[in-house]
Amino acid sequence: MIELRAHLTFRGECEAAFAFYAQCLGGEITLMLKYGDSPAATDVPPGWREKIVHATMTIGDTTLSGADVPPDHYRPPQGFYLLLNTDEAERIFNELADGGSVRMPLQKTFWSPAFGVVVDRFGVPWEVSSHQAI
Repeated sequence: MIELRAHLTFRGECEAAFAFYAQCLGGEITLMLKYGDSPAATDVPPGWREKIVHATMTIGDTTLSGADVPPDHYRPPQGFYLLLNTDEAERIFNELADGGSVRMPLQKTFWSPAFGVVVDRFGVPWEVSSHQAI
């Protein structure tokens, strides 16, 4: 058996990002482990004991993982998008765009009745696609 999962890194905003994704995408946070509650607590910068060393969320049949990484290890996401296919494309796109940046407005394309590209307020890039027209 093989499972392929996305693991996102954040610059100290993992807990807020996962709370937002749970609300926006109807996900369920199944694990939220802080650095201070792990053996890694001695290796983090001052003030990082409350940051997240590992988080897991289920969204339908998909598992999304994430963590905060110390500032000297963080790199902004590049070279990929999280592709979300949903019947709620307009609502979800607008929520992801709030505080983020729209790269391509949600619109009809030759492959989808509604498709758009957005980078959310946490710096995570998304492609949102729908099987239904907006």
